[in-house]
Amino acid sequence: MINLPIVALVDDDKIFRLTASRTITSSNLTDKILQFENGEEALTFLKENADDIESLPDYIFLDINMPYVDGWMFMDDYKPVKPTLKKEIIIYMVSSSIDPNDVNRARENKNIRDYIVKPVSRDKFIELLKKVA
Repeated sequence: MINLPIVALVDDDKIFRLTASRTITSSNLTDKILQFENGEEALTFLKENADDIESLPDYIFLDINMPYVDGWMFMDDYKPVKPTLKKEIIIYMVSSSIDPNDVNRARENKNIRDYIVKPVSRDKFIELLKKVA
């Protein structure tokens, strides 16, 4: 039996989380999707589950613009948390922003695998979630 990845959606946009989770699930890419409205919720979850490989996500789709802790703040706060995690997590920055500064900033961050512009198609989710880490 193939172990399906755990996916985390970190985005304050409920519609994005709903459509992304339905798209990912209906494509049989995973059966476990974690959802967080902001970076603070996601960071708290990561810290509380740092030793639990079965709970930690394999992939995080991270929005830039969110209340409380946005995507960039999340990435700053993620740096000291990353070494405590018992699993390697692939992070994709997902945003509707096409601002070259955002794109370049994401590409320069070694903890971000890629910058994905919304909306994210079914085929794009399939491509991203089938990549070998």
